[in-house]
Amino acid sequence: MKQFINQWLKNNLKGDPLIWAIMLVLAILSILAVYSASSALAYRKMHGNTEYYLAKHSLLMLSSLGVMWAAHQIDYRYYAGLSKLALWVSVPLLFLTWCYGVTLNEASRWLTIPGINKAFQPSDLAQLALIASLANRLAKQQHNIGNWKTTLIPMLTWCIIICGLIALTNLSAALLLFFICMLLMYIGRVPIKYLAILTTIGLVAGATAMYVGQRGKTALSRIKAFTQNELPFQTEQAYIAMATGGLYGKGPGNSQQRNFLPHPYSDFIYAILVEEYGLVGGLVVMLLYLALLYRGIHNVAQCRLAYGGLLAAGLSFALVLQAMVNMGIAVGLGPVTGIPLPFVSMGGTSLLFTGIAVGMILSVSRGETDKSIDGYAKQNAFRRNKHPVS
Repeated sequence: MKQFINQWLKNNLKGDPLIWAIMLVLAILSILAVYSASSALAYRKMHGNTEYYLAKHSLLMLSSLGVMWAAHQIDYRYYAGLSKLALWVSVPLLFLTWCYGVTLNEASRWLTIPGINKAFQPSDLAQLALIASLANRLAKQQHNIGNWKTTLIPMLTWCIIICGLIALTNLSAALLLFFICMLLMYIGRVPIKYLAILTTIGLVAGATAMYVGQRGKTALSRIKAFTQNELPFQTEQAYIAMATGGLYGKGPGNSQQRNFLPHPYSDFIYAILVEEYGLVGGLVVMLLYLALLYRGIHNVAQCRLAYGGLLAAGLSFALVLQAMVNMGIAVGLGPVTGIPLPFVSMGGTSLLFTGIAVGMILSVSRGETDKSIDGYAKQNAFRRNKHPVS
């Protein structure tokens, strides 16, 4: 039986085994934490059915693992073409979301899918598409990386359009995505002087989007409160949760602050994790994300093609930086935002698109599997301080 299981795992879960292990551990922690954090909410809203959100979240988690498996089966070079299509689709979807999306907390970030009456966030699709497309363009233009007209303007245009449209409804997510794009360009050897110019243009565009968008006043008020050391209610309750958790925590399901902390199953789930599993548990979660980043960057050094290395690096940084921002907000290192903890917070499309992103990283770790693709045949390995050879 053991031999059969090992053989099945070897045949079906390809790519970096450590990444698979990290995601499975995070999935288990997510199900336990979401069940604990949402049980009181389910009792109130679902007429005493405390397992409602457990069942819903578990199904979404299985679906996310399923799309991760499907994405890792596809040769990563196919994502270069798919990302272009996804970018063009994302623009009208983001605009429709801003104008006609489902409004929650004074921001419309969701679109309802006709027929099934389910909401999804187009910003999740747009982020994934932008990172994959940017990696593709950087890989193709390595010989001409300093050319402003043919290389930098097209990349900047897409960054401004996508990040600007996201900023209209979710400023923090847009700023984080723009930072990841700049970081990916730096890894792709774009000169520092050009990055400084691109950043300045991006900040101007971001300020404009904040003024025109839906959450500009809220963002400014939160930044002001943070700079003046005012303690928001959410942060205060998160502090209490983590302080009472101690070194080893209260144990699974024994959180008290879930009854007081707003959105304990999403934005502040890290506080619930620390309360129930202690400082040790919170540190383990952080180390899991850092290990994911390490393995993603490790794939950059091992990848034969520039596109694969840049794709793995961009997606790894996107997931881990989002996690660090979420955990940093929970411990009071920044103003309150609505950024979830990847693959742990309760959610719908965020879980599915995180699964796709990790599946793409796993696909890169597998290497090129489809010999019929020759679009990158002339690219050599992307190595630090080395230029690709034609």
